[in-house]
Amino acid sequence: MHTRKPINIPIVSATQEEAMAGSNCSGNELVALMVLGDSMQPEFVEGEILVIEMGAPASDGHFVIGTANEEFIFRQLKRDDSGGWQLHALNPAYPDIAISGLDTLKGVVIHKKRPGSRKSVKYYLTPANY
Repeated sequence: MHTRKPINIPIVSATQEEAMAGSNCSGNELVALMVLGDSMQPEFVEGEILVIEMGAPASDGHFVIGTANEEFIFRQLKRDDSGGWQLHALNPAYPDIAISGLDTLKGVVIHKKRPGSRKSVKYYLTPANY
């Protein structure tokens, strides 16, 4: 039986400007990001991989990647009582962040996967759900 050697993929830290300069994430392309921190627990656990459709339309309740305070942030999009929008953390230890409009959103989470587990995929959106 032939076994494959694992491929080491280096992880390189980049500033937000460097990351966006080398990206074409303006249209409906898919990107993968790893969950860091506990702000979206219990639904999203640190280390899980998110697949995001960049430029996809977002609506109330979708899990999104947006910008707040000049940084990328992963949250749930929610309407507030006044009709505005907020980025909501599922963990109550984190405050909601008011945003000026949907133009601050970069993409919508379409599914997640736990690394090393073939059966751990959970889907959130399909093109029919937009």
